[in-house]
Amino acid sequence: MAAEIEGLVEDRAAGDARRLLADARCVLFDFDGPICRLFPEDRSRPVADELRSKIYEFGAGDVLTAEERADKDPHVVLRAVHRAGRTGRAVPGLLETLEELVVAGEMRAAWTAWPTPDADALLDLLSRRRTRMAVVTNNSPLAAEAYLGRAGLLHHFAVIEGRTADPGRMKPDPDVVFRALRGLKLRPEDAVMIGDTGTDVEAAGRAGVGFIGYGRNPEKRRRLRAAGAEAVLGSYGPLLRQTG
Repeated sequence: MAAEIEGLVEDRAAGDARRLLADARCVLFDFDGPICRLFPEDRSRPVADELRSKIYEFGAGDVLTAEERADKDPHVVLRAVHRAGRTGRAVPGLLETLEELVVAGEMRAAWTAWPTPDADALLDLLSRRRTRMAVVTNNSPLAAEAYLGRAGLLHHFAVIEGRTADPGRMKPDPDVVFRALRGLKLRPEDAVMIGDTGTDVEAAGRAGVGFIGYGRNPEKRRRLRAAGAEAVLGSYGPLLRQTG
């Protein structure tokens, strides 16, 4: 019964996604997840550990909570140091050093990232429909460009926007979405975003753009729905079969 309910939910989501895409002049893709898996199999953990080692080297280990000392996501560590700076505990040069390490780690990962199934087919379909596309990511835009170039997908994208030197501007802040729209010279109502996290849902909502969730497993789909996403896909296959 649970599988049947899930199937009905996904069928309805595919229909909602088709309607959103039909009305969109542009599609804004989150990078890690909807286009590729940048750090599959917990490969982000060594980067996060490298950042923590640098924090300890700077004598600033107390800025991390117990959860942040164990988290596999380098962005969690970046946010922790940024938070410390905003509360008067800034360590000169630390945030800039960590950003350089994260960019280097993401650039390495761009050469071994796993492609998201059927992402290339969806990009081809949207290009044939003359839908404009942009990347809106919390990763380095250099890493996104490197992966897309390696995968032969870079030509699909008019704009690539990613993390700046200010981690406070990462999603759920809508800054990256607004930057992409400015680059495309389009309005929020012209756009739909495809993302895979609750922060993507929030950024899209705050920017006023439509949203399609991509969750590669049931837990990710559950989290997207809990965050308020209505059209949540488990794969691009049904969308392609019914849209192409």
